[in-house]
Amino acid sequence: MRAFIFPGQGSQAVGMGKTLAEASAHAREVFQEVDEALGQHLFKLMSEGPDDQLTLTENAQPAIMANAIATLRVLERDGGVTLSGKAAYVAGHSLGEYSALCAAGAFDLATTARLLKTRGQAMQAAVPVEVGAMAALLGADIDTAQKLADAAAEGEVCTVANDNDPSQVVISGHKGAVERAVAMVKDYGIKRGVLLPVSAPFHCPLMQPAADAMAEALGANPPAAPLVPVIANVTASPVSDADTISNLLVEQVTGRVRWRESVGAMEAIGVTQFVEFGGKVLGPMVKRSASGDVETVSVISMDDIEALLKTL
Repeated sequence: MRAFIFPGQGSQAVGMGKTLAEASAHAREVFQEVDEALGQHLFKLMSEGPDDQLTLTENAQPAIMANAIATLRVLERDGGVTLSGKAAYVAGHSLGEYSALCAAGAFDLATTARLLKTRGQAMQAAVPVEVGAMAALLGADIDTAQKLADAAAEGEVCTVANDNDPSQVVISGHKGAVERAVAMVKDYGIKRGVLLPVSAPFHCPLMQPAADAMAEALGANPPAAPLVPVIANVTASPVSDADTISNLLVEQVTGRVRWRESVGAMEAIGVTQFVEFGGKVLGPMVKRSASGDVETVSVISMDDIEALLKTL
């Protein structure tokens, strides 16, 4: 059994999608459709930079989605395969959940791009710069990370944002609280705490204004039922009902990304191969999270696509 998975923020890089677009008209069509939907030259920014503009949340989110969907579309159109024929489930990390839903037909490409642009802008606007922060805790399990976050909060917000794998947890909240947590890591037996170069504290209660904005945006652009179930970030369980998906996407803005548990859930229902589109970020997390022997495949280039087609 196979799952198609889609990376989140941090997987962007100048030059992304350029070689694929040069090799395939189907990829070019995706990038052009996203540019038209957003009314901006996003693909030029993806191809040429500058990096600081691509890294902006409102640009990175639709760019990462466009790159992943272009890769999938080349596989489908050039390879003559369908997602529903080759994957039993889809899942994505944070914004990657929108890529997964687009891949599974719950949103069309233009709507997905606009929703992610709105999401990026709303997340950036929710908390003034320098008020919030995020940090990766390396060598931390979820229980230890939560205890550290609780101890560092001191009346401020400090909570687990991403449970990525058994050895990596990300915390989010007020800058002072997150910095206190980083300073206290050794007291909790955590190997290292690293402040992340992000512009806002994602996946914590400080993001409530962005959640409200997404509730409005999704109300105006509701999803359809996906072709295959999506493993939702906030519940780590499969969902196919359109209304439930919409509600969970709103919750996801302030809620924890339960990626480690999502991998476990897919493994428990029989998934043995995880195919990541547009990045090489989730594969290592999957390997560290899985209890048994699973296969991970990263699909970025035409060579990757051709190699995958031989195994499908």
